[in-house]
Amino acid sequence: MRWTVHGEHTLHDTPWVRLRSLDVTQPDGTRGDYHVVRLRDVAVTAAVDDRRRVLMMWRHRFVTDTWAWELPMGLVEDGESPQAAAARELEEETGWRPGTMRELIYAQPAAGIMDSRHFVFRTDDARHMGEPTERNESDKPAWIPLADVPGMIARREIVSSATLVGVMALLLPGTAT
Repeated sequence: MRWTVHGEHTLHDTPWVRLRSLDVTQPDGTRGDYHVVRLRDVAVTAAVDDRRRVLMMWRHRFVTDTWAWELPMGLVEDGESPQAAAARELEEETGWRPGTMRELIYAQPAAGIMDSRHFVFRTDDARHMGEPTERNESDKPAWIPLADVPGMIARREIVSSATLVGVMALLLPGTAT
């Protein structure tokens, strides 16, 4: 069943978030307004080392006032590919530069209300280049054993949807090597 969009108008618009009202007809014939959030795409990097550890960052999210472990991630800028954004964010936030990158998984975290896409890449040959240049992102980067990840999820030490999708993909059979 497909919805029909007749038009869209802006309710709020900033470089970070765009709130829109869409004039839609639902499959049952009901017509009305439907609010959606339009956000930039997100690029994420799961850097894995030869000891089966993933590079994560301990960080505070002031919106929810919570601390948790996250993969390095950020917004895809205009004219930038998701892979280039993921590489840039990894180095800015952790000081590690990816070598070879490949797509690990793709997700749409809230497709019923939001259009942001999450592109998660994996690198197995990151090189340490120095200290992180983005000082507002993380309290401390650390290499976390993949074997510890399920317990961290259970204890709510990993809660970001982009991070959850990425680390859970790393745990799928055939992906951790």
